[in-house]
Amino acid sequence: MTMLLASILLSALFAGIVATLVTIAIEKFGGRTGGVLATIPTTIVPAAIGMYSTSGETNFAQSMSIVPLGMMVNAMFLLVWIYAPQKLNLSLLGTTILSLIVWLVIGSLVLALSSELQSSGFDVLTFALSGLGLLIVLGLLATWTTRPAPKGSRSVRPFVLILRGGAAAFAIGIAVWFSSLSYPFISGLVSTFPAIFLTSMIALWLAQGQDVPQGAAGPMMLGGASVGVFAVLAIVLFPLFGPIWGTIVTWLISIIGWTIPAYFYLQWRQSFTSLDQRSDVGPSTISN
Repeated sequence: MTMLLASILLSALFAGIVATLVTIAIEKFGGRTGGVLATIPTTIVPAAIGMYSTSGETNFAQSMSIVPLGMMVNAMFLLVWIYAPQKLNLSLLGTTILSLIVWLVIGSLVLALSSELQSSGFDVLTFALSGLGLLIVLGLLATWTTRPAPKGSRSVRPFVLILRGGAAAFAIGIAVWFSSLSYPFISGLVSTFPAIFLTSMIALWLAQGQDVPQGAAGPMMLGGASVGVFAVLAIVLFPLFGPIWGTIVTWLISIIGWTIPAYFYLQWRQSFTSLDQRSDVGPSTISN
């Protein structure tokens, strides 16, 4: 019991610290760079270690297998933040409520699907890879057309930073606790609850205005696939190397194999869009 409590508290604490750094990165480096940096595998690390330490390999694999689909649900959550304010003329409160409803409804469907497929003997690794493929496609589609991703121009109050960290810490702590109770699918889905995304979107909107969080949402969708990559690799590598070395190897492969390429892809799309915009400017306009 003491070991379980320590695992939950350490996982939650680490997640909270990471959450306070996420929006700082977005505000400092802008939506594209900050959005990718904000979604490197971070809170999934303590969650995975905690789950592996408190449950068996089978439950751990099941928990990780739902993570890519959980991140896809988060991508749909972020789509609400990109389009709802303009398309539906929603305020911050309305956008927040709608995004949470979308996450809850689609997340429940994903949870039901996961339980049904894997109870019928569907391979966990195949299931995880299928979810990762859908997540990557959605991230690429969302970032194919770039949008302004400005840096923040105002500082954020310490109280807001504490709220960000507290929300993420709570979500990860609950995920590790559910894992110890042998609810692998629920714990896996809860571990991807968009606590960081939600607190980041709200805090950035309040502190910097609407453009900063909307510009960061697309890159966060694409960068978030690194968490799915981490989960897929963890299914294989944690049993081979153990939780510590497994975490190190899995994290490095995720960064090198996805986060860095995603960053250069976003830079390429931005430069490509800039060329298109310049080519649309006629000679008479240029001469003026």
